[in-house]
This record gives sequence, C-alpha cells and structure tokens, in this order.
Amino acid sequence: MYSVFITATDTDAGKTYVSRLLLQGFKANGKKVLGLKPVAAGVDADGLNADAKILQAISDGAPDYNFVNPLLLTPPVAPHLAAKLTGAQLDVAVLDQQLAQANHIAPDLCLIEGAGGWLLPLSEQVYLADWVIARQLPVILVVGMKLGCLNHAMLTARELQRSGVTVLGWVANCVDAEMLLLDENIADLSQRLPWPRLAILPYQPIPKDSRLTAVPAEALQLAAALAPLLT
Repeated sequence: MYSVFITATDTDAGKTYVSRLLLQGFKANGKKVLGLKPVAAGVDADGLNADAKILQAISDGAPDYNFVNPLLLTPPVAPHLAAKLTGAQLDVAVLDQQLAQANHIAPDLCLIEGAGGWLLPLSEQVYLADWVIARQLPVILVVGMKLGCLNHAMLTARELQRSGVTVLGWVANCVDAEMLLLDENIADLSQRLPWPRLAILPYQPIPKDSRLTAVPAEALQLAAALAPLLT
C-alpha cells in the first residue's frame, strides 16, 4: 500500500479536489483506492463533513464514514479551537488507529487529506504535521493559485524541507478565475519549488463535488504523473 499525505498552502486551496482527482484517476486504472480525512471541522445538513463524504464516496469497499473521518468538529473553524469549544480531544492515537486499519485493508493507494495548511495545530504544542513527519508519509503540496500564493507556497516549502519529509511534487490549482499573470506565477513557482509540478488544474466553476461519477481528463493526467513516483 502506498500512503500519501495531501497538504496545501492554505484553506480552500483545493486539497479535496486534488485528492478526488487522484483517487478517480487511479481507480480508472484498475487500482484499489482509499481516501481518508482524519481531522475535519464544519458539517453539512447531514451533520457530516462534505469533503470527507467525497473521499468516502470514491473509496473502494464502501468504508464507514467514521473510519474515513474519525475526528469531526462541528464549528467551521480551526480544529484545535473547535475542540476547545466542544470539549473534544484531538488525539493522534486515533490517527494511528485509522492508519493501521488502512494498512489492514491494503488498498493500492491511500490518500490522507490534511486540514488547512501544513502547520495545522491539534493542540497548543502538537501539529498535524508532527504526526505526518513521525510516520514518514510522503507529501503532495497543493498550491491555490491566487494573489499571495508565491509567499504562501515558499513559506510552506521551507517548512516542508526543514521537516525532512519526502515531497513527491506539487499541484498548481487555479482557484481564482481572474488572477492576473497566472502563467507567470506558475512559471515562477516552477523555478522556485524544488519538486516536480504534477499538474496545472484549470479554474473549475462547477462545484467540485457535483460529478463524482465522471472521470475528467485531469484525473488521468494526475494519476499518470504520480504513479512513477510511487515505485
């Protein structure tokens, strides 16, 4: 089983969208896939997290929601602050149990989607990144292409390099349809970031959870770019 952690430059950069595309792409190539969202904050009308539901829907084997997303906070705020509000505990032991269960299921690809950016606090002293580093999970960085992304991307890159984790590559996800000098920004980041660019994802005006059954070309392209890096 290959386990990969998906992080991003900030909230709403497109972690779930990239995770969805990768899962769809590998699944279309006959691979058994599993998507996990260990920590999530914010719920929909069903009382569940919308991003986690997308990963659950694409995953093989119809996994239980509580397995896909074991730590769910209702307030749509930073998880450690939501935990204080609700009295919940964000215990990394729960994440270890989730990963152990995933290893028992043994899909070909297990994507673990983070929450927020790389340095997401779980408590006053502990970050989700600490757990990723300790488990030595390889990482994919999603850069939300918008004004300010150069600074966000380079700060995240420096911290990823300092942590010593393996970064498989990065994805340019165009989240602003009217971003000025988009191509120039992507070219600039391609020179500055020390990892391969896996894909440039065009702006997607359609809600990204509305076509789970469709396999867009971007999904196949992303899967094709990542597959050689997992050998």
